[in-house]
Amino acid sequence: MKKILFVFLILLSILTSCEDDDFCEETTTPRLIIGFYDKENPSAKKVVPLYAWADGKDSIYELSITDSILIPLDTRSTSTKYRLSTLNTVDTLDLSYTTTDVFLSESCGYIAHFTDFGIEKATLNWISSIDVNVTRVENETETHIKIYH
Repeated sequence: MKKILFVFLILLSILTSCEDDDFCEETTTPRLIIGFYDKENPSAKKVVPLYAWADGKDSIYELSITDSILIPLDTRSTSTKYRLSTLNTVDTLDLSYTTTDVFLSESCGYIAHFTDFGIEKATLNWISSIDVNVTRVENETETHIKIYH
């Protein structure tokens, strides 16, 4: 009887010492949201046939007809260069920022937030003008850059 009680206590301690698996249900590092607007009517969004890629990387968007895009920023650097093309015309945006690591939880680890966000340099051909709407990239709920074309 003592052996059965001993085995039962060992099994009970093993079962109660287990932890639930932690799953990360929180968001990841936010991407930059660029919205495209009509230069004649600045409050109206305007679709554009678009190719988008970072220097030295594959295309993120290939002939997408859209009025906004979400693009990742390089978390290991303080700048990222993107090229945006509509048909045969290419514009270049040099984006600069400061990266801050934010701890979410043990299961999720860290994500990056971007502060002091701005456009360091831009080569504009098909784009008429650019407005940096938000200088902190911490979520994907608002347009960070407005491009007028």
